[in-house]
Amino acid sequence: MTNHNVTTTGQHPIDGLDEIEVITLLVDDVAACREFYTAVFGLEIIFEDATSALLKMRNVMLNLITIDEEPVLIGAGAAPAPGGRVLYTIRVDDIEATAAKLRSHGVALINGPIDRPWGRRTAAFADPAGNLWEIAQPTE
Repeated sequence: MTNHNVTTTGQHPIDGLDEIEVITLLVDDVAACREFYTAVFGLEIIFEDATSALLKMRNVMLNLITIDEEPVLIGAGAAPAPGGRVLYTIRVDDIEATAAKLRSHGVALINGPIDRPWGRRTAAFADPAGNLWEIAQPTE
């Protein structure tokens, strides 16, 4: 683990770091991912150009941007490996029905629905860029 010279002993947490506004996904093919998120998730396009698409979820925005634009957005550094680094979870009321709807949209489930020991029934899938998503329904 890298120590980034961060010292937290005796310090108070920083106020205001408790609400995600935008999730940015670096993707190879913005058009394919935009189609996936509009057709499968039903998201509204707020903005788009040749290298990005900004979509509105209920309480957060999803920004799709080409991997080539990563240095412009973030600065010098290595682009992330395809998929598998983060799992985004969406709470649903009926996991079986949602899983069936995903399949009807041509989305292959990676696993599930499966009961988990932490009180959730989950199923996972990926978008065209390999970003991992999970749907979860409380079992208790």
